[in-house]
Amino acid sequence: MILERCGATDVEALTAFLNDVDLTVSGLGAPSVRLWIERDESGAIAGSTGYEISTDGRHALIRSVAVVRAQRSHGRGTALARFALERAKEAGVTRAWLFSRRSGPFWQSLGFEPADRDELARALADTHQVRLFQQTGQLDREVAWSRLLLGA
Repeated sequence: MILERCGATDVEALTAFLNDVDLTVSGLGAPSVRLWIERDESGAIAGSTGYEISTDGRHALIRSVAVVRAQRSHGRGTALARFALERAKEAGVTRAWLFSRRSGPFWQSLGFEPADRDELARALADTHQVRLFQQTGQLDREVAWSRLLLGA
């Protein structure tokens, strides 16, 4: 797996990729959002992963973990998610959080447990995704997940 940091020139293509897989695209170019992309042989985005970090640096909202449909169920998503978790841990994050209404079993296989979405919203109140979900009312429909990263 060869991942590259998502740069300013990649945001438009990543936005299109994440729209295709029905993931949130809010704040992709913001400094607090750290993203990586994987490309296929033609140079198109084939996978992505990343996180948005809280102001205090202790919490990360895992975001944009996606794989092209043709590559699913081959361990790509797991590898991408683990990559983001390791980078967050290296950055000093102690707890990872995420929203997922349809991929709970996948995230549970990576050690995530159901979490209180209001607690997530408090811990990551300054993130683009949380602010968007609060403004649109989507927060009330979301399912939160969490896991500790220290000693993981």
